[in-house]
Amino acid sequence: MNVNIVVVGSVKEDYFNYGIAEFEKRLQRFCNLQIIEVKDENLGSNFSEKDLINIRKKEAARILDKIPERSYVFALDVRGKPMTSEGFAKSLQNLQLRGYSSFAFIIGGATGLSKNLLDKVDYRLSLSHMTFTHQMIRLIILEQIYRAFKINNNEPYHL
Repeated sequence: MNVNIVVVGSVKEDYFNYGIAEFEKRLQRFCNLQIIEVKDENLGSNFSEKDLINIRKKEAARILDKIPERSYVFALDVRGKPMTSEGFAKSLQNLQLRGYSSFAFIIGGATGLSKNLLDKVDYRLSLSHMTFTHQMIRLIILEQIYRAFKINNNEPYHL
């Protein structure tokens, strides 16, 4: 199985990088994981709603260019549908049974994701009603993907 995390921007804090590296290592036995970073646009200090829309459009084009063909695409979106860890694991398992072997998880940048991109994804997933930085979300989704593999393989993990 191929898992691609397509994220706007990079991680700057070492403490996030340590956690991300740990889950990359843990996931090696379950999937081919690739984290794909796309350039984020400079927001500047004086910006209008039109500027935000244009930034999201530019970032969306970069994101869409990096999603492998025939992938089931999740967009991480605070306004998306929530799932429990068990529900997420079951969804991945069911998608595999339906023939999907490639998954992409999109994490937006500081301005979020464009409406056009959100309209093209297969599932809008909310990890929380709260808003987190893209750096935190990268770590959280990696942990949840790892947890899903552990659940689906009937292996113990923190409950």
